[in-house]
Parts: sequence; C-alpha cells; structure tokens
Amino acid sequence: MKNKIIPYRNDLKAKARELRKNSTLSEILLWQEIRKRQLGFQFHRQVPLLEYIVDFYCHEKKLAIEINGLTHEWKVSYDRERISRLEEAGIKVLVFDDLDVKQNIKWVVNEVYRYLYEE
Repeated sequence: MKNKIIPYRNDLKAKARELRKNSTLSEILLWQEIRKRQLGFQFHRQVPLLEYIVDFYCHEKKLAIEINGLTHEWKVSYDRERISRLEEAGIKVLVFDDLDVKQNIKWVVNEVYRYLYEE
C-alpha cells in the first residue's frame, strides 16, 4: 500500500532541514531508538505536515511523535490547535515531555511500540 502524502507548505522544507541539523538532546535520544525500523516501522525526522513540522513521523501508521520542552509551556493553545488539525487530517499524535525522554527513554519507546502494534 502506497503511503498517503499529507500536504504541507513548501516553505517548511528548508526549516525542517535546519531542524534536522540542530536536533535537541531528547530528539537525538529518541531517534537512536526508533530509526532504521528498529520498532518495525520507518520513521522520519522533522517532517512538514499541513502548516506544521512534527518531530518524528511514520507514514505507514500516520503517527506523529512530538517532544515538548520548556518552550511549549507558553504555547499550550497553539499546541492544542496543532494536534487538533493534525488529527482532523487522520494523523495520531503522541506527545512526550522532554524530561521523560531524557530520564525514562524505555517507557517512551514502549509507549510508541504499544501504539504501533495495538489493533
């Protein structure tokens, strides 16, 4: 089955490329656990979807993973709107706290795994 392409603003490609070059520690830690189909599905980093860029995305499962750090404390309504719009497009969004990724990566990976294989 061919992966459905989610439309995105073309100007986000350069920003996504820049974000990939400047990953946070939490993004690096999670990427080490989910890259190269380690969980059985392919993930991509910093993927433009609609008018947003998500930290990680699995086309096969239409799953976005977001890691929220301190900057998200001031963007609660923006984040809520963003998740709502992505879910309207059929994308499931899992959100993890930056500290959980740093301090409890096994739990985070288990949560991702659980979502990938529930059905």
